[in-house]
Amino acid sequence: MKKIPLAFASVALLASAASAALPESVDLLVVGGGASGVTAGVQAARMGTNTLIIEEQPWLGGMLTSAGVTATDGNYNMQGGLWGEFLRNLADQYGGFEALHTGWVSRVLFEPHVGERVFRNMVLEEMENLQAENNVILIAVGRDHGRWIATVRDADGKLKNIEARMLIDATELGDVAKMAGVKYDVGMESRNDTHEDIAPEYANNIIQDLTWVATLKDFGKDVTIPRPASYNREDYVCCSFNDLCTEPKEPARMRVPAEMITYGKLPNNKYMINWPVSGNDYYTNVIDLDREAREAEFAKAREFTLGFVYFLQTELGFNNLGLADDEYPTEDRLALIPYHRESRRIHGLVRYDLNDMTDPYDQPDALYRTGIAVGDYPVDHHHARYKGSDSLPDLHFHAVPSFNLPLGTLIPQDVDDLIVAEKSISVSNIVNGATRLQPVVLQIGQAAGALASLALAQGKEVKDVKVRDVQRVILDAGGYILPYLDVNNDHPLFRPLQRIGATGLLHSTSKRVDWTNQTWLNIDNPLLASDLVRLYEFYNMVSPYEGDAEMTVADALSAVKAIAEVQGYNVKKLDSTVRQLWKKYDFGKFNRKAKINRAQYAAIVDEVLDPFDTRDVTITGMFEN
Repeated sequence: MKKIPLAFASVALLASAASAALPESVDLLVVGGGASGVTAGVQAARMGTNTLIIEEQPWLGGMLTSAGVTATDGNYNMQGGLWGEFLRNLADQYGGFEALHTGWVSRVLFEPHVGERVFRNMVLEEMENLQAENNVILIAVGRDHGRWIATVRDADGKLKNIEARMLIDATELGDVAKMAGVKYDVGMESRNDTHEDIAPEYANNIIQDLTWVATLKDFGKDVTIPRPASYNREDYVCCSFNDLCTEPKEPARMRVPAEMITYGKLPNNKYMINWPVSGNDYYTNVIDLDREAREAEFAKAREFTLGFVYFLQTELGFNNLGLADDEYPTEDRLALIPYHRESRRIHGLVRYDLNDMTDPYDQPDALYRTGIAVGDYPVDHHHARYKGSDSLPDLHFHAVPSFNLPLGTLIPQDVDDLIVAEKSISVSNIVNGATRLQPVVLQIGQAAGALASLALAQGKEVKDVKVRDVQRVILDAGGYILPYLDVNNDHPLFRPLQRIGATGLLHSTSKRVDWTNQTWLNIDNPLLASDLVRLYEFYNMVSPYEGDAEMTVADALSAVKAIAEVQGYNVKKLDSTVRQLWKKYDFGKFNRKAKINRAQYAAIVDEVLDPFDTRDVTITGMFEN
């Protein structure tokens, strides 16, 4: 398919949008063209599924573009799947990855309109199977003879019905899930329900602050905006260490004014204003409000951000920084939508909580075996603007290992032919503070698109699609199903090690290093007898090994041969197969007496026994058969 150059993507869109019409029927309807909506649509289209994305805003990309959060959090060392593709496309726009490292909050910062252009081009490249329509508002969804009927208001203001076999909810607040009758939670769970020791004692309906982002530009002259009507300088005086702040509440998180501004410095002398410390975070809970009531709250949030901009200009001396005039198509030059950190959280086939994240191998369910996305950002909650926030748990950068997200979090319990993405997946309130980040949400969308396409192609309900089938699609696309930092996706052993890790035959270790959350498979470490014990247990056999002695190549081959014989595999070619693996992966000289490391062992087990493909797992990670 001919690729449309990025420089002309928006022009091409305008030409196609003028003539495009909403189809009456599609196989897959993705409601929401945000971060997960785009990747869901692109992945489904690449699998041959006739897909339509509808989006309320004139832009694609959601929190990464329309909401102005153009600094990504985490996953820089795990650039898998469509998240990695988006990142590479951004780097191409600016001349390399180093050009994206303009601010100190992230290694990836970019202008909002450039991010939108990248997403738009990704969609346009799949025009054979994918259509994206902007300025389309969902009014209602219902079922008729086993198919979804979505009533929408199109860009011309006309009501239309779209029939779809499958729906993906990629909205910012989980609105489709509510319309479809999915049960959900809002706010914080009690620790008595989730057994998370840092959760509050009692449940509440408090959500994270949202932020209406401003993108500023250096105009080189005084561009001070008019004073907003509701402006209160006391709201902002402790945004940084300055002469105005006498009693700072969060000194550990404060910076001097210059550092506060360069936090979100973007290419081309622009600045993302998404500042959490007495900045433009704003508390309101709009999740279950109707459209009119939401807009009233949004107007307050916009004015609150304008107040912060006015404060920066008049009190801290940044009067040369004004609202960028070449970014958002909005009258006030603010972002198109707020940055929602929290949404409805559905009741899914599984609920992923902090214990699953921090101790994956010690839980009743083995959800780590069902991973479809990975993250390495800490649990980060914004509650400073909530009155009474002092009574809430302190969840500023709570340390967790890098983690993987289970497939069952995307699948509602009681509604068929619906997949839920974005931030509305089935996780605890606390875990949402890590799974809400942009790289994870992009992967969630890709998994949702893969799951939908498989269900449609196989003629199955979503809940009946095999976990391994979805994981194979993700691995084929260069995505991660486990968050190993010592095995990136261009490593020659990436697939075997991901597959063996997903069976649990090798366990990883985790640690916190400065700001990073790390998980390591320790592929160069010696194979231990305890690892072979786990292999025998996997096949319900009694192991002749015990303890933690270091194993040799001969030990590993003996174990694999014993299991292969019982399983009915042909072991005559075992020796030649292993020698070929040694050559393929450049393991050095083949020596049976030499110590074997974990990577070499994984390559043998994956090639000979193939436990990933031959033993399916349930949605909770339990082995079938």
